Amino acid sequence: MARGEALSAYRALLRATRKTFAGDSLMLTGSAAEVRQKFEDNRQVTSEAEIRRLLDEAREASHFIANMIVQAKLNSRGGYQVKPDKEHAGATLEIPSEDILKPV
Repeated sequence: MARGEALSAYRALLRATRKTFAGDSLMLTGSAAEVRQKFEDNRQVTSEAEIRRLLDEAREASHFIANMIVQAKLNSRGGYQVKPDKEHAGATLEIPSEDILKPV
């Protein structure tokens, strides 16, 4: 039961990060590594209640990444453009500081 659910939650998180961070190899690599590490850190958990809690957290994280995060893209004028999709309806816009947005 839990193994199949854990694998499903893991794959859902990876799908959410691939979609959200498409075209951003740094974020794709970093997010995939973090997802993997979180699952590895909890591999030995045997308590049914704790497993449920962790799976719920994974599902919530997947939903948050897919529906609440939109990456700004650098446009040809040197500014950043945000194009939310229909699944982002209801999300609030949080504008990061200019220091964070400066291209590397």
